Amino acid sequence: MEGGFYFTSKSPGGALATFVERIGVFGNPGAAPRDVVVLPDGRIDLFFWRNDNGGFDVLLLGLETEAEQRSVPPDTLAYTISFTPLGVEYLLGMPIAGFLNSGIQLDDGFWGFTAADFADLDTFYTKAMETLRQRLPAETDGRKEKLFSLMYAANGEISVAALAVQVGWGSRQINRYFSQYFGLPLKVYCTILRFRASLPALAHGKLFPELDFADQNHFIKEIKKFAGVVPKELSKNENDRFVLLSLLKGQ
Repeated sequence: MEGGFYFTSKSPGGALATFVERIGVFGNPGAAPRDVVVLPDGRIDLFFWRNDNGGFDVLLLGLETEAEQRSVPPDTLAYTISFTPLGVEYLLGMPIAGFLNSGIQLDDGFWGFTAADFADLDTFYTKAMETLRQRLPAETDGRKEKLFSLMYAANGEISVAALAVQVGWGSRQINRYFSQYFGLPLKVYCTILRFRASLPALAHGKLFPELDFADQNHFIKEIKKFAGVVPKELSKNENDRFVLLSLLKGQ
């Protein structure tokens, strides 16, 4: 990626795929800060961020509902685990409703990670996979698994009422679960998934909606809501500042 900034990730696959989307590393080895824009994508990121003392600070970010401009300092190195909402509930075991569009710092040595586990991505991936497998639940709420499976399969293009019927779980209970555990209504999360599903086409210069938007104006409005810019500017992606789009373009 331009300016030396890089991001590389691996998918866990198997039983962990329901709970974790990717395990990765990113960095800015250059001498100057790198401005990037982080887009809402429905994931919850756990960061192990190298600090000035040679150790790693542990940060957990909540779900995001808007684009956020960030400056990545020079000589940055960070490892990440990106969870699905179910992963937050069953592997992390903690609600994240209290830090929507923000985050919290966790204890050093979280989950027993040590400096040796951050030698490179392969080493970190091995340690992360071992740790995550140990935390796999013996059983889960089948309604929740079906709920997320249907949402992902539909790229968020499914109503709360339809989900409630298919899952066999009342709309009010579903929304209460989402609000109390993740900090936002289910409908909002679905729109984030639809926005995320639009990004691969935009990354390759397709400026017209391929999903079920009411019309072009609705598409433009929703893209701007989550990206802060209209589809044309997002697709142009000057200076690779929309990191997620740059990654999708390379796929």
